[in-house]
Amino acid sequence: GVLVPAGARHVCYCHTPMRYVWDMYQDYFGPRQLGFFSRLVIPHITSYLRLWDRLSSDRVDFFAANSANVARRIGRHYRRGAEVIHPPVDVEIFSPGPVESAGSYYLLVSALSPYKHVELAIEAFNRSGAELRIVGFGPERRRLSRLAGPSIKFLDTLPLDQLVEQYRGCRAFVYPAEEDFGLALVEAQACGRPVVAFGRGGALESVVDGKTGILFPEQTADSLLAAVDRLEGLQLNTDEIRDNALKFSHRSFERKMARFVDHCRTADGQAISENAELTERR
Repeated sequence: GVLVPAGARHVCYCHTPMRYVWDMYQDYFGPRQLGFFSRLVIPHITSYLRLWDRLSSDRVDFFAANSANVARRIGRHYRRGAEVIHPPVDVEIFSPGPVESAGSYYLLVSALSPYKHVELAIEAFNRSGAELRIVGFGPERRRLSRLAGPSIKFLDTLPLDQLVEQYRGCRAFVYPAEEDFGLALVEAQACGRPVVAFGRGGALESVVDGKTGILFPEQTADSLLAAVDRLEGLQLNTDEIRDNALKFSHRSFERKMARFVDHCRTADGQAISENAELTERR
């Protein structure tokens, strides 16, 4: 929405068009989230926001998206193309331990918000009895704790060094949400740990099914449990998992972003919707 001086290039690195007014309206403003008065008012506000968001997108000269998933949303809602530049993960900090020591617990790191669907993981591990550790906090914390059985442990928020140790020590990282990109999925792989993730959204770009983790097709506890069972039958290579995460390093991000901004600086001003082939060429 920023207004730039005449002649300036407006470059937007977009993590997603507004989720709560476009793709995930029901997740944020469904009947469970809103009271009676809010259900009367919110549709009018979100209608205005959609109009403003769509019109303000025309002010942008060049779009970059944090994933192909988000680039498709930009095309759908803004009718624009976007260069895909995945966000960076600090692969120096998120790294395997000195000696591989995978534990027996599973790990989930997430904000505890409705659209994250943490309740699916809780249901699955209540049924299996395996230990699930949940790192994160949010408005769903109280409800989720009521759903959790004795095998579920809430760690709330952790300092960075303790978070890294949780990644390093888990049997696998579990993620039931559809993400724009999903930094936590890459953090886990950077620590050499496999991922069990819902096979939609950004997970399709960061997890190699059968090699660095397992993608499950349906956003249900049954589908998640089947994926965990499949993982248990595989011998995945820690180095291969780690190598996959290295593609998302700070160095890679800086190189791609610098190249993209240089293109934007020297281009003739046409919107990148006419230059979307950049992604394919690179």
